[in-house]
Amino acid sequence: MTILDGVPKEQYLVKTITTEETITRRLEALGINEGTTLTLMNRKRNGAFIIKVRGTRWAIGKDIARGISVEPVSGREEVK
Repeated sequence: MTILDGVPKEQYLVKTITTEETITRRLEALGINEGTTLTLMNRKRNGAFIIKVRGTRWAIGKDIARGISVEPVSGREEVK
């Protein structure tokens, strides 16, 4: 599943990132890489997704969210 399929306020583990190389590198620089735990905070009407990673909130667009494969995390605390 991707972040597009996620439920707000739930935590997910990033499995893979399949976007353009420049976008992948930028996400990695922001701390969003394979194995990272993130929380889907909200979905905006304009198509943006608000995620929380290591205590910081980021807004990402649909195109980027479509390329981030995740799986639900159960029973784990968010990594900060």
